[in-house]
Amino acid sequence: MDLSDDLLHLIFSFLGQKDLCRAGVTCKQWRSASVHDDFWKCLKFENTRISLQNFVNICRRYPSVTELNLNGVINAEMLVLEAIVFLRHLKTLTMGKGQLGGPFFQALSECPLLTALTVNDASLGSGIQEATIKHGGLRELHIFKCRALRISVRCSQLQILSLRRTGMAHVSLNCPQLLELDFQSCHKLSDNAIRQAATACPLLAKLDMSSCSCVTDETLRDIGNSCPSLSALDASNCPNISFESVKLPMLVDLRLLSCEGITSASMVAIAYSRLLEALQLDNCSLLTSVSLDLPHLKNMSLVHLRKFAELNLRSPVLSYIKVSRCSVLHRVSITSTTLQKLVLQKQESLSSLSLQCHNLIDVDLSDCESLTNAICEVFSDGGGCPKLRSLILDNCESLSIVELNSSSLVCLSLAGCRSMTCLRLSCPNLQHVNLDGCDHLKNAAFCPVGLESLNLGICPKLSILCIEAPNMSIMELKGCGVLSEASINCPRLTSLDASFCRQLVDDSLTCMTGACPLIEHLILSSCLSIGIDGLSSLHCLHKLTLLDLSYTFLINLKPIFDSCPQLKVLKLSACKYLSDSSLDALYREGALPLLVELDLSYSPIEQNAIEGLLACCSNLVNVNFNGCTNFQELVCESGDSGSVD
Repeated sequence: MDLSDDLLHLIFSFLGQKDLCRAGVTCKQWRSASVHDDFWKCLKFENTRISLQNFVNICRRYPSVTELNLNGVINAEMLVLEAIVFLRHLKTLTMGKGQLGGPFFQALSECPLLTALTVNDASLGSGIQEATIKHGGLRELHIFKCRALRISVRCSQLQILSLRRTGMAHVSLNCPQLLELDFQSCHKLSDNAIRQAATACPLLAKLDMSSCSCVTDETLRDIGNSCPSLSALDASNCPNISFESVKLPMLVDLRLLSCEGITSASMVAIAYSRLLEALQLDNCSLLTSVSLDLPHLKNMSLVHLRKFAELNLRSPVLSYIKVSRCSVLHRVSITSTTLQKLVLQKQESLSSLSLQCHNLIDVDLSDCESLTNAICEVFSDGGGCPKLRSLILDNCESLSIVELNSSSLVCLSLAGCRSMTCLRLSCPNLQHVNLDGCDHLKNAAFCPVGLESLNLGICPKLSILCIEAPNMSIMELKGCGVLSEASINCPRLTSLDASFCRQLVDDSLTCMTGACPLIEHLILSSCLSIGIDGLSSLHCLHKLTLLDLSYTFLINLKPIFDSCPQLKVLKLSACKYLSDSSLDALYREGALPLLVELDLSYSPIEQNAIEGLLACCSNLVNVNFNGCTNFQELVCESGDSGSVD
């Protein structure tokens, strides 16, 4: 299939140099397309074997090359020196490994358009290992992990200089336009050498001297005086600086990670940088407290501060703060109109929290074991977080009484709060609540809440319950064995499981049926305190179709027949006090005409009643006589077990 030149050009634009060479031997059309100048402006020979002659030929054939990468190429210096006359349009050059002597750096002047030079893992200079880099058009110079005794940089237009991890003892800079300087991990540079280099760049805006262990406060002060535009400083892992008396008024980004000299006294100098937007103080082992009022601070990090006990932060634009592994932190006060998420997990000593964060939405205080009941005031209406939607207080084991009154709260998690005995929630928009592991909860009030479902069966000691939930449709109280008072006002409730609520009394059931008229499924299995009065109240439930009274002391079924004519499923398993006459109305008077399923398993029903049910209740589809001895006798006498399900 013939391809047009334009289509072939498009396809070849996705190929590398080796693939272009392979494609070029296919046919004349492909050869013509593969040698187009557009594909050879960027020559990437990284870690590639190439002969001197081939390299020179390529550079001669494509004099419009703008980018050249010879990182890891053997004799790369010789290749450049031989082909330099053909690289007059070169803009970006990358070299690496091997030796780069004085002739190489001198030859760079033959490339007047060169703007970016990168050298990786190479030995610089020759003889005494002194390298001088001089170029009138260079804008970026990156010398990474190289070896030299002395480096001199004289580039009048240079704006970015990185000497990261380069082992040199002396450096000389003549770069009046320099904006960014990186000395990270230059361990051999002295404090004085760093000071002289930085102060020689009056326009310097960004300085990284992290892991330069010899840097002192005096150097920082001199840099502050000589570089008034400095906006970003990384002095991490510099043990000799305390930042005291250092004035950097234009500073926007400050990193002081793992600085042993940083203490609470350092905050005075930091506070002087009123334009500060980002601050990192991780692993400052002697820092005990932070008190800052910075109007532009947006990001802050406080991680692994062993002695850090108090945080007082005021910043209207704060949008992110990380506080982690601060084992003695006991007091936090934050004021911000922008902060939306706050995570203070596993702050074991945190006992006091003050928040004035009008846009805060999400708070996670998991495993803050020392938080007291007073924390509830912070997250209630009027407490400073009017837009809070999600609150996590998992495993806050000092909480005993949780009382929240919030019009905005949507999600609440109290999982593992084992000391909590009382819970009062007045949160009309609350839709999700997690009470897993709240084993000692005794008194709970949800008035009002926006919950659609609720499971309190995981709270075995719950004795008093009050719920007002206009949207709730499903509720589980299964296993609340000591629940004696229950006020349930849920007009949309359709399913209630109160199994094993042995102390639930008639009064509670009567109030519930009056307030929840839409209940369709009601499970009262093992509710031993429910009597005739409670069952009579079921007449309010006009949609009740399933009723489970298994394992109760039920004797008389008349209240059920009178109150629940619409029942479809009735479960009376193990109701040992039922007599034959209790079921007379079913097969003699036509009670419960819609009943299709009846469970009489493990009940003492006699043979006559069983025969009557099977003979007269033609509407029944499923009847369970499992465990009924008399039913077994009936089967044996009839000799026809296939006629009974």
